[in-house]
Amino acid sequence: MDYRAFHDAVTDKSIPYSSVFSVSPNSIRVKLLLLVLPLTLFACQPKPAMQSVETSAAKLATSKIAFLDSLQRDTFRYFWETTNPKNGLVPDRAPRPSFASIAAVGFGLTSYLVGVERGYVTRQQAAERTLNTLRFFAKAPQSNQAAGVAGYKGFFYHFLDMKTGERFRQVELSTIDTALLLGGVLSAQTYFDQNNPAETEIRQLAEQIYDRADWTFFQVRPPSISMGWHPETGFIKADWKGYNEALLLYVLALGSPTHPVEPEVWPNWTKTYDWATFYGQTHVNFDPLFGHQYSHVWIDFRKIQDPYMREKGIDYAENSRRATYANRAYCMANPAKWQDYGPNIWGLTACDGPSDTTANGRTFFSYRARGAAATQIVDDGTIAPTAAGGSMAFAPEICIPALRAMKTKYGAKLYGDYGFRDAVNPTYRYPARISNGPTTQGWFDIDYLGIDQGPILLMAENLRSEFVWNLMKKNPHIRRGLDRAGFTGGWLTK
Repeated sequence: MDYRAFHDAVTDKSIPYSSVFSVSPNSIRVKLLLLVLPLTLFACQPKPAMQSVETSAAKLATSKIAFLDSLQRDTFRYFWETTNPKNGLVPDRAPRPSFASIAAVGFGLTSYLVGVERGYVTRQQAAERTLNTLRFFAKAPQSNQAAGVAGYKGFFYHFLDMKTGERFRQVELSTIDTALLLGGVLSAQTYFDQNNPAETEIRQLAEQIYDRADWTFFQVRPPSISMGWHPETGFIKADWKGYNEALLLYVLALGSPTHPVEPEVWPNWTKTYDWATFYGQTHVNFDPLFGHQYSHVWIDFRKIQDPYMREKGIDYAENSRRATYANRAYCMANPAKWQDYGPNIWGLTACDGPSDTTANGRTFFSYRARGAAATQIVDDGTIAPTAAGGSMAFAPEICIPALRAMKTKYGAKLYGDYGFRDAVNPTYRYPARISNGPTTQGWFDIDYLGIDQGPILLMAENLRSEFVWNLMKKNPHIRRGLDRAGFTGGWLTK
């Protein structure tokens, strides 16, 4: 199980858009069929020459730059306009009323920096918003109590009440959501480097928040780190294993100056990877694309390698590029014959969906981690723009055309005031729980999701200027974590 599996699974079932998802019999049958195909045979590759993603804003045509200008500006507005300015809490989704997502806060904190660089807001405005956010997280009550607190052991609950900042219902104390929050916190620490009272306090609060996180508390099955903890039932039984978005989590745990885990956690984690070939792309497999994107928002993995990737001859950025191409190739092959799939309409990742139902022999889902890999396929015809958007820095040549095509084809049903709504299912023609109008021409989400908006905005910026990547290269905690994980080469040698 991965982070996005928790996104609704841990939430009270009375929330309309929440759902606990599991592998359906249909997806299991598809998985078994794929495993016997030569296309997905696991292969032990000889150590090849180093391969790495190269990005260059100079290669972008004027029309693509104009498209990215509007996309980034619109997507930024989600974080700036929907956030509670008093405490910095970002809603999980909008426009429907929602609790706050601490992971979305992490994306929001970094988005404010892009906003300054792009001229959407002033540095003073961004500093004020950031300061309010960090003051809240630094002062929010922490204890092992089940209610009336925001976290425990320096970690925070997955969802918080937008106004009070207290734990929302019975969600878990989340290691990965806290890690994503800390990605934003450390980006603010590095960016606000001026010697004035506001920016000095930002740096101090960021250090305090990061230092307080006790990563060793979650090593109940050493050396792995547990996915979370509930005051009612204790630690979640699952640990972070298999390649996924925990890349960032383990780097932050290794880099902690106060409660670090030992370096053995890294090889213990990488030995659980699934290296396989899927639709012509040999890489570490993980089916939803978000797992290949989230950590890369803050860390530039181009041309730096840990022992695992040195053996494979690539880096994690190249791995994400291959995963993106494999995702697109699967959608182009379209074995289940879903409506509209093709070279520019593709992208499977965790996202909203029309409904948990079966109609005319087809199974559909509401919120679920969709994806395609040698390890598993979960596909109900739902396309999420963030799948292509979050991979722009790896493969702009296929991701930008996909986003432009979706905006052109579906218009205002899919693209609104805050950029892309979360998802579309052109095949679905039945009553839906979340819908933007009638379903006679498919299902369209009405909501934007913070954890899906963030990768679109920030990876577009990494493609264009490498701003977030270059910023985080200066952060000593990130560098320390990478060093203790065994990464060498590239920018780490400078």
